[in-house]
Amino acid sequence: MSLWLCQPLTEWISEAIQRKQEVCCLPETSMLRQIITGCDCRQASSTSQSDMLWLSRVTRQPRRDDNMKVTDLLIICSCLVLGSLGKPQFPEQEKDPKFWNTWAQKTLKNALTLQNLNTNKAKNLILFLGDGMGVPTVTAARILKGQLNGQSGEETQLEMDKFPFVSLAKTYNTNAQVPDSAGTATAYLCGVKANEGTVGVSAAAVRSQCNTTQGNEVTSILKWAKDAGKSVGIVTTTRVNHATPSAAYAHSVDRDWYSDNEMPPEAVQAGCKDIARQLFENIPNIDVIMGGGRKYMFPKNTSDIEYPGVAKHSGTRKDERNLVQEWTDRMKDKKGRYVWNKKQLLSLNPNDVDHLLGLFEPGDLPYDLERNTETDPSLTEMVEVAIKILRRNPSGFYLLVEGGRIDHGHHEGKAKQALHEAVEMDRAIGRADLMTSIHDTLTIVTADHSHVFNFGGYTGRGNTIFGLAPMLSDIDQKPFTSILYGNGPGYKIVKGARENVSTIDYQENNYQAQSAVPLSMETHGGEDVAVFAKGPLAHLLHGVHEQNYIPHVMAYAGCIGQNREHCRSRSGTASRSATTGLYPVLSSIATLLTVTRLLC
Repeated sequence: MSLWLCQPLTEWISEAIQRKQEVCCLPETSMLRQIITGCDCRQASSTSQSDMLWLSRVTRQPRRDDNMKVTDLLIICSCLVLGSLGKPQFPEQEKDPKFWNTWAQKTLKNALTLQNLNTNKAKNLILFLGDGMGVPTVTAARILKGQLNGQSGEETQLEMDKFPFVSLAKTYNTNAQVPDSAGTATAYLCGVKANEGTVGVSAAAVRSQCNTTQGNEVTSILKWAKDAGKSVGIVTTTRVNHATPSAAYAHSVDRDWYSDNEMPPEAVQAGCKDIARQLFENIPNIDVIMGGGRKYMFPKNTSDIEYPGVAKHSGTRKDERNLVQEWTDRMKDKKGRYVWNKKQLLSLNPNDVDHLLGLFEPGDLPYDLERNTETDPSLTEMVEVAIKILRRNPSGFYLLVEGGRIDHGHHEGKAKQALHEAVEMDRAIGRADLMTSIHDTLTIVTADHSHVFNFGGYTGRGNTIFGLAPMLSDIDQKPFTSILYGNGPGYKIVKGARENVSTIDYQENNYQAQSAVPLSMETHGGEDVAVFAKGPLAHLLHGVHEQNYIPHVMAYAGCIGQNREHCRSRSGTASRSATTGLYPVLSSIATLLTVTRLLC
């Protein structure tokens, strides 16, 4: 419940305290009476037992001056408004044990069907990567999704929650306990663990040392799929040459070498290539590329088409190459299309496009909460167009989809931005589900790493995920939000003490949640991340695995890369399953021939 809803009541009570008026008898303030005046009107109050238990905790706090009392009122203001609306703490049906037993039995029956494993060959492979989407983020996004739909939120299902198989992935880099997005991307795309800050190279490569690149390159599942004749695509809300997508096509000892402008001169002279250049040269015919990063494709100081005259959005390339024009010229006779805004994207006829390059911002795409819905496509819209183009290939496709700005929201301490990004990625997962079949499409949803993000404080059922905990700190007697960070920019000291969050709008889109340790940017977390899987051979993702196991499973299911040969032999699960789908057809043909012979 927004803080502004409580303002009239709070202001009135403040005035009442100042004028020493009696507020005990007002129904809407019955929950506050003991705090404000110490009087007892419990017989006239409809306050629930849980409310009184909460009040008993609050009233055990040391007495403070009147101004502090007004501050305390803000803490429970949202509870008052909810109470005045008559909203139950939880659905009435949940009081009946039959409700839970029936639900559990239904879940049990569904689980038993999973014994019939899907061992088909995966024609299509889709990896959804929520950058920074640790388990606490998944849970909080689930609650947010439900609350956006008018529900309490906790009982809601994300699209990824519906996947039948879930495992955990260990995210450490070869040289880091708490990983970064580059080393992890190399793991879940190239199948080998690597050092932090490097993409598409083995752990023998050293960050920022150009001369350690050659001979240490490793290829990705995107290339394995392309070499096997599948169409391939990359869709991201970050720059297309950011850490996650770049591991799909680049070999760079430094994730920050976006263009030659960001490279040290000696690295350029030694022959190392920037990541933007590698996007178009290493795997020149990537079928779909969508995201941001426009400025890294144009000559230095070239004005951006969308933001002319804004210096920070101008081209960066020192080599004076126009990579977009080069791509357009190369794809001129291959049904290639370049677009830079939503209108152009959605006006395309996917049946007339074989190759698509969409660069919608000079840098990263805007947060979904700040997106211009007229000019900027959503992740869901990009995914839909990508699949429509890629699925035309009879050999199938591989698609990498990154919800990349979940990570950015957390780094900035802006939980609201991060969680809305996660909800938008879940919408994209749902759209992909509608456009594909579980029988021939292996879909995996995971994260590269977590963050030091969490929520707690004994909040009640249905409490807004961005709201306050229903108690004061027993140390500094101040309120706190349920969402908190272990470190980051939300650390604030006001007059020598922790900031009182009830004096600010803690539900504002860019509010930075309080953190325990002051840092300009919040850090990653080192715990395992969830891996959700459905489709052919999804059951191979079980238990706890190293993160680099993921592309090996996908390759095995799709009969590509080093797991290609087993599909041609009689041994191996996928080889048997690849022909399973033919048995009914062959059987029908044999029956038809037999009947024909008898009749003739």
